[in-house]
Amino acid sequence: MKKLGYAALIVAALAVAVFFLVLQRWSGSGPLQRATTVQIAPGTSMSGAASALEKAGAISSAGAFKLFARLFGGNTGIKAGEYSIPAHVSQADILKLLQGGRTLQRFVTIPEGWPSVMVQDAVMNATGMTGTIDAPAEGSILPDSYSFQRGEARPAIVARMQRAMSDYLAAAWEKRKPGIAVATPREALILASIVEKETGKEAERRTVAAVYSNRLKRGMPLQADPTVIYPVTKGRPLGRRILRSELQADNGYNTYAKTGLPIGPIANPGRASIDAVLDPAASSALYFVADGTGGHVFADTLEQHNANVQKWYAIRRARGEM
Repeated sequence: MKKLGYAALIVAALAVAVFFLVLQRWSGSGPLQRATTVQIAPGTSMSGAASALEKAGAISSAGAFKLFARLFGGNTGIKAGEYSIPAHVSQADILKLLQGGRTLQRFVTIPEGWPSVMVQDAVMNATGMTGTIDAPAEGSILPDSYSFQRGEARPAIVARMQRAMSDYLAAAWEKRKPGIAVATPREALILASIVEKETGKEAERRTVAAVYSNRLKRGMPLQADPTVIYPVTKGRPLGRRILRSELQADNGYNTYAKTGLPIGPIANPGRASIDAVLDPAASSALYFVADGTGGHVFADTLEQHNANVQKWYAIRRARGEM
């Protein structure tokens, strides 16, 4: 009887030892020497995922990973996507990654005020996407950072950017203040693109919107320099002073040569510029000029504006710019 008791103890001890060895192999450091990425396609089985992980060097044995996953992973399935696998990560943590769907996040960022030719550049240069795109319709993209998965099609990503703009513009239009200078969401988008290009200062955005709104209501030309530049460069930086011939060009965009709004947006405006046009500041200003600090000084009359312009010229002369 004693011999049987000792044998049972030995078997139990061996079983515990084996269990802890298995547990150590499951939760201990893995073989991966440096971080890598693994793509798990939609519909991939646990067997397929294990093979992909073994091929990437994240685990030593696909068979052992499947067995351990059945023992310790519960009934939760894995999710498709691209995963960033850290160096020496355990098999247990890899399974948690796949079950939790904590996929690698890739982003393409569209800053406020970018023209659509630059949006096209950014999307085409983003690695991990597929397909090609033309420049989207100007003003149709909502500036933001957009996540995407490896292999996602560029046209689908642009469509998401355009849906975001359509949705935001529609929601903002519903909350517009009465008596504004624009009559349609399209007009709001066009004016917002001008406001976006004229100032990067949050504090003065609604005042810039007020200046252009006041001019529209009075039938005055907007005289916005960015509308002169847009037909020349499609919104890219001009890199020089505007020519007199460009100020006189009648091309549908130049707001020195015509009254009212341009025929279309000149950039992709952000949320704040759209909001500013739909709720401009309570201001009677009709003019503004740079103040030398990156902002502008505003004026209600031409006499005040001319005095402000002379101050700006003095600043530029002191800087050696004139």
